[in-house]
Amino acid sequence: QVQLVESGGGLVQAGGSLRLSCAASGSTFSSYAMGWFRQAPGREREFVAAISRSGGKPYYADSVKGRFTISRDNAKNTVVLQMNSLKPEDTAVYYCAADRTISAITVRTAANSYDVWGQGTQVTVSS
Repeated sequence: QVQLVESGGGLVQAGGSLRLSCAASGSTFSSYAMGWFRQAPGREREFVAAISRSGGKPYYADSVKGRFTISRDNAKNTVVLQMNSLKPEDTAVYYCAADRTISAITVRTAANSYDVWGQGTQVTVSS
């Protein structure tokens, strides 16, 4: 199975942008749908965005729709979350996750559907 390493977190002012990357090791990256989740202090982990194995069918939480964009490059084993117009409420630890699925077009939003998780990267948005 793949192993995932996130990068790109940091501190940014409200209205700014950050680009999170998730690098996957292993040769089966294209067998996984990929997702991003986040967890703020005292809150449950929540779905942010997901993309299918083929790279189509991106899906977003309502709270980030129109501001965040998920993309993947199967040749480079990477998935990227571009975050624009950031708000203080976006502050959280962001996790990359992999969902081994037979379907090339399925994306899922439940955290327990995902088989592999990265270690997380902190995103802090100041007001």
